[in-house]
Order: sequence, then structure tokens, then C-alpha cells
Amino acid sequence: MITTIDEDRGFVTVSDGDGEREFPMASAEGFAAASRAWLRCGWDAKYVYGFTWMGRPIIQLPDDLVRIQETIYRLRPDIVVETGIAHGGSLIFYASLLKAMGKGRVVGIDIEIRPHNRAAIETHEMFPFITLIEGGSTEPAVVEAVRQSLPDDAVVLVILDSNHSKAHVEAELDAYADIVSPGSYIVATDGIMQQVAGAPRTEPDWAWNNPLSAIDAFLARRPDFVCEEPAFPFNEGLAQERVTYWPKAFLKRTV
Repeated sequence: MITTIDEDRGFVTVSDGDGEREFPMASAEGFAAASRAWLRCGWDAKYVYGFTWMGRPIIQLPDDLVRIQETIYRLRPDIVVETGIAHGGSLIFYASLLKAMGKGRVVGIDIEIRPHNRAAIETHEMFPFITLIEGGSTEPAVVEAVRQSLPDDAVVLVILDSNHSKAHVEAELDAYADIVSPGSYIVATDGIMQQVAGAPRTEPDWAWNNPLSAIDAFLARRPDFVCEEPAFPFNEGLAQERVTYWPKAFLKRTV
């Protein structure tokens, strides 16, 4: 795909297997085409490696953080489960939202919590709202520990952000599906892998070995989940789709 952005004329041109199409910048289609090119450029330039939240590195696209904030505020979950901790920035982000809302806590899971990251998280002012579990996210003992931490009738949101291979994401989806409360979501992040396959810092198999493939396989056998984009609570602009590293990520439990 070749995307040409003509700022002087105010048009975006896309050339691919379907031919050449031109869109005004002031259109949903033009914005989507330019955003796709920007996402690839941001991947190559490691744009997401330049942000912190309350002092901790948070390797996430800011657009995704604002969008999931909208979902968390609407759901007001009792528990947010996040697999994959890294530097802890996302845990701190979710904990700060829950503190601001006056309810809930975060359960963070990682197969290895490095000592310097653990120390930074445990001494952070948001730590009273965080529980850390070290272990593989799909290990039965870890899943059971999460289950035992849930209050009765808890509203539970699960965010998968650890190993993003198809097999692992699929295993996580199976492991946590019954923990998610009806009306809430499993959010399977980083489906951007499929889109950027062939770019720097990728592997050749990313075209299929990615969260999107896991999502498709999971939905095929779990009719109680649907891929459902949360609606924009406010939108006076032309854009109709998220600018995201998390395509198709929001899997809603219906019953």
C-alpha cells in the first residue's frame, strides 16, 4: 500500500490492489488513510516509548489510553485485571482512574516482575489500589488466585497485554472469559502486529501469529462474546474509527 499525503491540496491518496483512490483530508476516509500511515510511522519511530503516567513508563498509544478510560468510567469496574506489567505504567494509570472514581482495584499479572519495577510500583502512591501476582497468566494457580480475589457480583474488566502470540492470547482468552462479568470486556491489545508485519522489530509470522487471529478463533467458539467497539461518548469531528494499536480488541461478554 502506498499512501501519499498532499498537505498543499488537502488530499490523501491511497494506492493498493484496488487501484488509486483520493480522499479529502477533511473526510473520515482521508483521516483513516492518513492515520494508518501515521501508525506505521509511529511504530517504526517507537513513538509509544516516549510517555509516562505519574512517573512510570507507559508503553501505550495515548489514543488507546483515552479510549479505555472512557470504557472504565462507564463500567466502573470493581476489578481491572491486566496481564503483562513491564514498567507498571498501565497499572498506575488504571489504579489512578479507579481511585478518582472512588472504587475498584487493579490486579497485575506477569511471569516475571523485575525487582526494580516491583520496587517502583510498590513504593508508588497508587500501590494501595494494586495487587501484584507473579506467574504465567494462563497457569491454573494464577487464574484461580485472580478468581479468589474477586468480590461477590464484581464487575470485572480484563486487559490482555503480555505475550501477544496467537497461541498465548487464545489461551488467555479461554482462561479469563468466565471471569469477565456480563456487559464488560476482555480487551485483547496490540492487534497492530498484523498491520505492521514486515516493519522493523517484527517477525515474519506476525501476519498470522497475532492477537487478531486469536480473537477470531475465540469468537468462533464463544457465542457469549462479541467484538463490539465502545461508542464514542462525544464526537463532533469527522473521524468515525479509533486511531489504535488495538484493533478489534474489545470483546464484550453478552451473558
